[in-house]
Amino acid sequence: MTAASTAVLLALAGCASTADANGTPAGRSAVATGVPADGYGQSTLLLRVAYAGGFVPANLIPTRLPLLSVYADGRVFTQGPQIEIFPPPALPGLEVRRISPADARRLVDLAVAAGVGGSADYGQPGVADAPSTRFTVRTDAGIRTTEVYALGNGDGDGLTGGLTAAQIAARRQLWTLLSQLNDLPRTLGPDAVSQSTLYAPSAIAAVVEEWRSPGPDQPAQEEKEWPGPTLPGPLLGGGLELHCVTASGAAAARVASAATHANTLTPWRSGNQRWTLTLRPLLPDERDCADLRGQS
Repeated sequence: MTAASTAVLLALAGCASTADANGTPAGRSAVATGVPADGYGQSTLLLRVAYAGGFVPANLIPTRLPLLSVYADGRVFTQGPQIEIFPPPALPGLEVRRISPADARRLVDLAVAAGVGGSADYGQPGVADAPSTRFTVRTDAGIRTTEVYALGNGDGDGLTGGLTAAQIAARRQLWTLLSQLNDLPRTLGPDAVSQSTLYAPSAIAAVVEEWRSPGPDQPAQEEKEWPGPTLPGPLLGGGLELHCVTASGAAAARVASAATHANTLTPWRSGNQRWTLTLRPLLPDERDCADLRGQS
């Protein structure tokens, strides 16, 4: 994980409090937080920062959570703090903060001003197996995307070896954007951002592989009965030998409950077989496994 991603995750994570399934903090109504006035729906994604590529296991390619997702109604999602244990919990946590819809659009403007969706050349630093940082924004002209390889490695501006002065300057603009997203209270104002709350996803995807026994140096794991759709489900696609099922509504709640007593090495039984699962809470703009196929 680069310094950029760590900063974004830590700065946007706060103390958790009670929230409803839509991420509305207790005592904060939808009227108080506002609704989009530009024709976008509540779950319209305006801005996302995510990793793409890099040297990661195949099952983590479609299940990797974005670093940051901002929606038209002002919800801001980040991955929750990670517990420093192995194996980690089966279901990664999501946290949500609230900003105003107007401030959500302001973040889009900052991203566009920093070069997202533009034609800048960011170069190719001389580092192997690093991920790219992908910025996606929704503008009046449509969806724009910029992907920068190895952003944030080395001195904080990206490795400069072999890069031109113009490439370094372009990379620094996006590094500054990450810093602004890293500290939303400073960027938008100290009273413009709510405390973070735990998010209860309405759908959870399970990427399915044949059970693989942990190595001799790994602790034995208790088998769990899978409470979701029958495994393994259809192939996920994208050239990966992975299957996927989606648990929605009440099934998602059952999966989330079962996952509190499981980790990433837990064997899940469905029918007469054991399976290895990688669970991924779906964000408001995601509905099912099909939305994970474009992850890279």
